[in-house]
Amino acid sequence: MHMEQAIAAIRFDPALPWQALAALAVLCATVLGVAIWRRAPGTVLRGFAFVLLLAWLTGPRLVEETRQTLPDIGLLVIDQSASMAVGNRAQLAEAARAKIEGGARGLHDMELRTITVPEAGNEGTRLFAAIDRALADIPRGRLAGIVAVTDGQVHDLPATAAWGAPLHVLIAAKGEETDRRIRIIEAPGYGIVGKSVQLKLAVDDLGVERPLLPLRPAAVKLTIRRDGEAERVETLQVGRETTLDIPIPRAGPTVLDLNAEPLPGEVSLANNRAVVSINGVRDRLRVLLVSGEPHPGERTWRRLLKSDPSVDLIHFTILRPPEKDDMTPLKELALIAFPVRELFMLKINEFDLIILDRFQNRGTLPPLYIRNIADFVRQGGALLMSVGPEFVGETSLGHTPLAGVLPALAPEDGALVEGAFRPALTVLGERHPVTAGLMGPQAWGEWYRRIVPSDAHGDALMQGPDGAPLLLLDRVGEGRVAMLLSDQMWLWSRGHEGGGPQAELLRRIAHWLMKEPDLEETALTAAVDRGRLTVERRSTEAGSLPKVGVIAPDGARSELALTEQRPGRATGSMAATAPGVWQVSDGVRTAYAAAGAANPLELADLRATASKLDSLARDSGGGIHWLDPRGAPEMRRSEPERDASGSAWIGMQRRHDHLVTGISAAPLLPPWLALPLLLGLVVAAWRRESR
Repeated sequence: MHMEQAIAAIRFDPALPWQALAALAVLCATVLGVAIWRRAPGTVLRGFAFVLLLAWLTGPRLVEETRQTLPDIGLLVIDQSASMAVGNRAQLAEAARAKIEGGARGLHDMELRTITVPEAGNEGTRLFAAIDRALADIPRGRLAGIVAVTDGQVHDLPATAAWGAPLHVLIAAKGEETDRRIRIIEAPGYGIVGKSVQLKLAVDDLGVERPLLPLRPAAVKLTIRRDGEAERVETLQVGRETTLDIPIPRAGPTVLDLNAEPLPGEVSLANNRAVVSINGVRDRLRVLLVSGEPHPGERTWRRLLKSDPSVDLIHFTILRPPEKDDMTPLKELALIAFPVRELFMLKINEFDLIILDRFQNRGTLPPLYIRNIADFVRQGGALLMSVGPEFVGETSLGHTPLAGVLPALAPEDGALVEGAFRPALTVLGERHPVTAGLMGPQAWGEWYRRIVPSDAHGDALMQGPDGAPLLLLDRVGEGRVAMLLSDQMWLWSRGHEGGGPQAELLRRIAHWLMKEPDLEETALTAAVDRGRLTVERRSTEAGSLPKVGVIAPDGARSELALTEQRPGRATGSMAATAPGVWQVSDGVRTAYAAAGAANPLELADLRATASKLDSLARDSGGGIHWLDPRGAPEMRRSEPERDASGSAWIGMQRRHDHLVTGISAAPLLPPWLALPLLLGLVVAAWRRESR
């Protein structure tokens, strides 16, 4: 800053009121008009005298200011968003920053302020938002210019250059670049198990000039990997929307890893890859419930199943066995005939789950149909049995072809035990996801009848007071079977002796039978959320917890230690910022997790380009400069009406802003000058007229 004197304005301090001066001016004009009409000699000199008189009477004064000049302010903006990590952009940007800041230190009349544009999550590069925040602290009259060091990928472009100073864009690259990307147009979040979903996508080549009417559209190979399965290769036309059919074979997440072959010369392969996670869900659960006889627990079964909106329930109750005849007319006994052939032969495979509640073999179902139930289980179906006294004796289903899929049978003697007892979890039941966490601080309510089985196998999750199993789960062929060895669960629904978790227990049993991934007793799952990989390992085996191996999307390997949160369940987490497919393995099982890009707008186009900022820079008076290979251009000072950019230099305008520290005023026509001039003009006019 320095001091200077400058003429600021001319001020008038009249000796007479303005009205008197106006009247005097009219009088002078009248006299001159008469003289001109008479063509009197000396009229011109008389006119000059009148003008000088009026000017002197107005009191003109020259105002002079003492000014303190203020330095101009330049703004240097460094883009540090995710796309600036591609190639050597960060190094070029840092070198440009050092050169510009060094050049600014040699300019005594300018101050340079530097700001950075950080990574903005999923909002892309918010370059002009950062500029606006910085300009809020800079007086508009002192802004010399803006220098933006970026790759040109900006996602908050303003409509016009409204900051009143040149914008110089320094792009960290050698020139316009090319890039290939996968663009996901429509990806369903879930799909129905057993059906296919449609995935819409396109592969785009950015920055590549192609003829408007090509003889053959460009083609690209797309590799699809799915949860570690064999890869599938599709050939797509570049730039055209393509629909792929993706089958959903099982419940739970299905992770798709899509990889497009590289484009020769493209800037990065990061967006040649896309990850899509589709959650497989089951359609409405189709359940067939057959009650062997009316009993108090029948309504509990029906109420629990009907309360679930995802269940389509068909319920039949055998009101009277074939051998019993109490003379009740059939039309008063049943609304419809029991459709044995339709249910157990023609349409049995349309059901997901069959529940036999206190059902016994009394001729209602012929042996062929009972064998169909057993085959239904072996081929992947689910069977849930709740048994009571009917499971003991000659009419027991244990004496039918169904015995081959049952996890327990009833012995000839001593199978039926009556008396109060409280169900409890087994050691396995405390770790198994079907029953883990169900036992609260208080014991469950009492039951009064149970079956002590023989030849029990499978997983015993609940037990009676003598350790005999109450709940058995078993796998048979491709299907699953659950057996509840008591018909007293309905007491819990009535709140008897404190009740119990009958609704949650039955829900978990049904979903385990339907192979719900969250209820698998031995499983390894992985998920990525907010930049962290979370791994969960479920196991019914007690013992030391092995470390799991983790493979990042770039192939880097690491290990993750797990901590047991509760019996049978251990978890661990680690940072997972890289987008792509993360693979986790415990040596036996493998899980996959999809990590999306933290900033998808940044990955959408990784080219360094001037196309987005060129018009803004030109309109503001600035220019575009490429940093590779010459580095940052030279910084100069320029005047507002002159060019602010050249081939190897950028101009920061002089704004000439200042503070006024003092004001003085001097008469423009002092009396010692005005009076002699006025008298001289009057005398000259008189002599001219006297000739």
